[in-house]
Amino acid sequence: MTAYDIFNGDADGICALVQLRLNDPRFAELVTGVKRDINLLEKISPKSGDHLTVLDISMKTNMNGLHRALDNGAHVFYVDHHNAGDIPKHENLLAVIDTRPTICTSLIVNKFLQNAHAEWAVMAAFGDNMQESAITLSAQIHLTSEQCEKLKIFGELVNYNGYGSEISDLHFKPADLYTLLSPYQSPFDCLTERPEIYDTLATGLDADFAKAKSAQNLAPSIMLLDDEKWARRVSGYYANWLARQNPDHAHAILTYNTQGGYTVSVRAAQNTLQGASDLCDQFPTGGGRAGAAGINHLPQDQLDTFIKAFQLAF
Repeated sequence: MTAYDIFNGDADGICALVQLRLNDPRFAELVTGVKRDINLLEKISPKSGDHLTVLDISMKTNMNGLHRALDNGAHVFYVDHHNAGDIPKHENLLAVIDTRPTICTSLIVNKFLQNAHAEWAVMAAFGDNMQESAITLSAQIHLTSEQCEKLKIFGELVNYNGYGSEISDLHFKPADLYTLLSPYQSPFDCLTERPEIYDTLATGLDADFAKAKSAQNLAPSIMLLDDEKWARRVSGYYANWLARQNPDHAHAILTYNTQGGYTVSVRAAQNTLQGASDLCDQFPTGGGRAGAAGINHLPQDQLDTFIKAFQLAF
């Protein structure tokens, strides 16, 4: 029997798994990647009796792999907040799905674990740009404003680390970053004992964010970053930052990808948190959730189509 921990390489996926393994320690094969690498069930060949924990990746995108795992006799625990499609009914599947725009996977896990490791969930919610949800939970567990601010910054840094076209773009491999964080009951313990993690990410983000100010305006609220590793790393953070600065407006950040097109990050207006996934679902490699979504590959000849669709949607 093989156990697999399969998770998105961003703050939400990593912090969700940290919570679960603090509660239920087990040795498992880690399956993850850059944030946009979400078709992760295709990377494994599960057998009868295997146990799969799947976190923060779209069930709809992974449906073929999920059916294969269940057909082969594997047991699957699936937690997510993205569009799931039609959830299979199977005795070996436990699916906990909540697609409300104010909920991320780590918050779902936190509820499942009854606040057992809630500080990690606060950190993840901040990283996923769910400010109000993070603040609400931090108040429930009686964090100070200073503690809340520390988790906000740490969550944003871990989330920033997940963006890139390939692993070599990142400061830490997501599996390695999970391994570094996972021993600690609280993110505050990690910040105290392993300050180099924070320092590496903070230094990298400061440098990348300074360069993001050179973004080219393709249309109102639609920006194109340079064809550089720093641009791919900072795209998600920059999109979240713009969304917070201008909460009445939606935004799109485009970066060049290795397929000769663009990778797109879309943020709905923070005051409504609606429409991002509806827009991105119009394109073959698009998906996400109502408040934040993306397109993995937008061909160059589809750029004008995207701009028109964005303007129509928002």
